[in-house]
Amino acid sequence: MSIFDKTTEIVDVMSVDRLARILGAFDENLNFLSRELGVVAYVDGVKIRLEGESQAVRIGGRVLNALVKTAENGEEIDKGRIAYCIELAKEGRTDEMAALESGVVAITARGKQIKCKTVGQKLYVDSIKKDTVIFGVGPAGTGKTYLAVCMAVAAFKSRQVEKIILTRPAVEAGEKLGFLPGDLHEKVDPYLRPLYDALQELLGLETYGKLMERGAIEVAPLAYMRGRTLSNAFIILDEAQNTTREQMKMFLTRMGEGSKMVVTGDVTQIDLDGKESGLVHATKVLEGVEGIGVCRLTAKDVVRHPLVMRIIRAYEKDAENSAEEKTPNGGGKNRKKGVEGE
Repeated sequence: MSIFDKTTEIVDVMSVDRLARILGAFDENLNFLSRELGVVAYVDGVKIRLEGESQAVRIGGRVLNALVKTAENGEEIDKGRIAYCIELAKEGRTDEMAALESGVVAITARGKQIKCKTVGQKLYVDSIKKDTVIFGVGPAGTGKTYLAVCMAVAAFKSRQVEKIILTRPAVEAGEKLGFLPGDLHEKVDPYLRPLYDALQELLGLETYGKLMERGAIEVAPLAYMRGRTLSNAFIILDEAQNTTREQMKMFLTRMGEGSKMVVTGDVTQIDLDGKESGLVHATKVLEGVEGIGVCRLTAKDVVRHPLVMRIIRAYEKDAENSAEEKTPNGGGKNRKKGVEGE
């Protein structure tokens, strides 16, 4: 890089409090931004100065200006948010961050406000509000199950529904259910733990226990849904990538009056021994049908540690390379078509 490619940009934070939020403990946020973009960043009063390659500095300036608005709203700023903001800045979409600051999805039992952290999550939540059947498809860490539970609790508290039903297929993910102690409910219980945890955080242990006792919250294996009509309920089918086509059809046709269904899954984690996933088939067949929303979350929507995003992308790249190697003559177009149709 020559001296002519270098540039400097100064972002005025205008407040010591905002500056502290942006910098993070021991300046870890600013150091993270500097490493990710390959720029030099340092503080001058309540201003942040960026120096380095012109394009990287411009992206860094967009990120910092977006983070100033985030800090103004009193929102938490961490490495995950910064990494996501960098992705948006590279695409010239930092203005979309403002939409994430408004609108509370739910409030936990301890009073913490739950908000969408990515644009993809916002579109997902909006679809849950608007549509009757919603498919949330995406990798681990995108919040698809947690946000669905948040919306279910919000609907229950506002008396839009009388019951919350949580279900998932009892499919073994590399482990044998038969070796676990107890009856079917007890065997499946560990697989439903993420749903329990989310409900307990949102409702509090005491309220959660009372609602479970009186049947206002029901958690059951997917097989228990057969033959039922589920009315006035908010129903969540988790880990739906492990349903067969027949199971998915059975589940979707359980819907009764006043109900809403959210189906979540990760199509990269199918444990069906070669059978076609009911989730993959349903999203192909039902996309575009009125009243049905299909939301596809990506690695950009991962809200765990920034490293999780990189891990997911590395696996996606490996899967693409493997698919290309298996395709005769390395047929690029055929390979792409095959992957999209999975």
